Parts: sequence; structure tokens; C-alpha cells
Amino acid sequence: MSIRTDTGPATGPAGAPTPAPAPAPGHGSTSAGGVGELTVRPVDPDRDTPLLHRWLTHPKSAYWLQQDATPADVAREYRTIAGSPHTDAWLGHHRGEPAFLVERYDPREIELKGLYPPEPGDVGMHFLVAPTDTPVHGFTLAVITTVMELLFSDPDTARVVVEPDVGNHAVHRLNEAVGFRIERRISKPEKDAYLSTCTRAQFLSARGVSR
Repeated sequence: MSIRTDTGPATGPAGAPTPAPAPAPGHGSTSAGGVGELTVRPVDPDRDTPLLHRWLTHPKSAYWLQQDATPADVAREYRTIAGSPHTDAWLGHHRGEPAFLVERYDPREIELKGLYPPEPGDVGMHFLVAPTDTPVHGFTLAVITTVMELLFSDPDTARVVVEPDVGNHAVHRLNEAVGFRIERRISKPEKDAYLSTCTRAQFLSARGVSR
């Protein structure tokens, strides 16, 4: 598996560049099953809304809590993300086709603000693999591994923090596979979640990579 990051700016409603991550250099990985090249680019709310709306309202995406969202709701959400200094969103592609969504956020400012004691270098993350009737074995693990590589390609990222629903057992298993540890159960307005964290060292250890 390899990852390539396109950091060319997408534009929001006023033509402002979508915040982009630090460049992630192309590199190889065999730990995620060799599914082929995965690429990411910033979400363009105008261009990507129809696709994201289909993904987010699909029954398999129920844990994203967007089942009743309209296209206008989705466009509004990703325009807000594009204009925020605290969040980023990227659309991931597999062999040139849209295949997953990634969100990065500052847990000191949104999602987890006031719910845990943040540490320097903490970064929050959400990811969604496109719903499909023809899943590829190992693909979701390849995606979350790629997402973690992307986040840790920024040298300022020391730890990734996530807050999956307590009932999302499939994601708990995936998180554990890439090094996450459950810290504790927390209550958010929309769900009960397991606050889980993964340091750079934990991620490398889970992949069998020496520091």
C-alpha cells in the first residue's frame, strides 16, 4: 500500500483555501494488506456534497448520526469545516475512485472540549469508509492505517484521540489494531463514547515498526 497526499487547495464558498495538512510524503506499507495506492485531497463542499450525502445517509453509516441530513445540511457542515481553523476534511480515493472520508479536529476546541484533559499535540479524528456491497478484505484496516500515517506525518501530532460510540464494536477492534487504547467512557450530547488514544509510539508498535 502507498499513500499520496494532494495538498493543492480546494476552495470554499468564498474561494478561500480549505485548510490542508502538512504534506505526507509517498511511502510504502505492507502492514495494511497491499490494497493499492490510496490518495487524499481536501473536501470541496460544492463538488463533493452529493457523494458525501449518499455516504452519510446510508444505513451502514448510522454511527455518523446523519441519517436524516439533507444535501443542504451536508454542504453547510463541510463549508463550516472548510472555514474553521480547528478542523479539516479530506476525501480519500482508492485507485482514483472516492472511497473514504477523513476529518481531523482540534479536541481542545470542538467535539471533546471540556470532556478530557488534552495533552500537547493531541489531534482528533473521524473516518468513514464508503458503504459498499462488494467489500475488499482488509480495506478498512488499510484506510485507518493510512489515516494514522497521514495524521502522524505532521510532526506536531503527538497523539490521536477518538470518541467512537460504545456500541460500535467493529471500530473498537479496528482502533485496537492500529494501537488505540480505551481511556474511559464519556457522555456526549449525542452519544456515549469510549475516549481512546494512540500515541505515535503505540501506532508504530502496532505496525511492528521500530522507532
